[in-house]
Amino acid sequence: MGEVMIFEPSAEQFGVFWKYLRMPEVTDVDYNGKDLWITDLKRGRYLAKEKLDEQFISMFTHHISNCVNRQFNNANKVLEADTREMRISVIHESAAATGISICIRKSPCVVRNSIARILKEKYCPERMLHLLLNCVAGGMNFVFGGEPGAGKTECAKFFMQFIPKEERVITIEDSLEIHYGEINPGADAVELRVGPGFSYTDAIKASLRQNPKWLVLSEARSVEVTSLLEQWSTGVNGFTTIHLDDVRKLPDRIQNMMGDSRDIERMENRIYRYVNVGILIRRVRRPDGTIHRYMDQLCFYGREDRKNRIYMLVEDGAAVSEELPPEVIRRLRMAGVEDPFFCEGFETYKREGK
Repeated sequence: MGEVMIFEPSAEQFGVFWKYLRMPEVTDVDYNGKDLWITDLKRGRYLAKEKLDEQFISMFTHHISNCVNRQFNNANKVLEADTREMRISVIHESAAATGISICIRKSPCVVRNSIARILKEKYCPERMLHLLLNCVAGGMNFVFGGEPGAGKTECAKFFMQFIPKEERVITIEDSLEIHYGEINPGADAVELRVGPGFSYTDAIKASLRQNPKWLVLSEARSVEVTSLLEQWSTGVNGFTTIHLDDVRKLPDRIQNMMGDSRDIERMENRIYRYVNVGILIRRVRRPDGTIHRYMDQLCFYGREDRKNRIYMLVEDGAAVSEELPPEVIRRLRMAGVEDPFFCEGFETYKREGK
């Protein structure tokens, strides 16, 4: 398919799509060859009233292919392009029996979550929020799980705000959605983009020579998770997201992605040692039709006395325990945190709008 190129969009190019893409709460605009579907943070997914004609669709794909200098025809059935805040994917009608398929996903340079919003919308228990902010200060490794569209990346972006600006952060993505440098002005940030000739594994390994304090992988999908764990084992801190429906399944999920059945026990031990925090984000539709996202599960992974253990702190959105692994308590104390469930800067962060 070749390298994905970046261009600047315009209302003229995007036509009726632009109307929806300009709406702050809209995250996705999808066309299936017949109908236009909109994904909205509050309303969920709904069918748009507009009917698109073949002339507009042909003109739109022609504009996109010209902007990125890529052919789009029977021989080149997939067209991909990025703007600064959008990811566009188009499949040709010769491959899509229902007609040409268009998916446009927004990735704005904003952090939608804030402490005030989290508390107001009961996103997670307040004491657990204090704990997680302390865990960022303590340099813990976070994995954010959930189904597609649950809000994993948005949750990760919220907690990234609390990384000290002087600590170098390297982000690794195939489509630039995190915008770390823009949402954290003044921070020491390096944004890497993978593509042909530069894989996720290549990027992770190259990062080791770039003096990172934090390594942020947009999504753990395959064998690159092995290199990620190797980085975390050197003392580099990190964030990543993963498709998951229960934090207790994370060790098995990572092992399956590693694709190497040799010495399974040793690999499992590494997961429990170097992955500290597991968070599961859930998206549900309320009776009134609005969408609610919340932290469904929170756990810590620990390995003590040659035994692996999962410490569940939040289940079904409610706090169920405050027991932490001894290693987590030790690292928090090293960071100057005596009470894990009280963050000293909490009120200041809240006043600053974080």
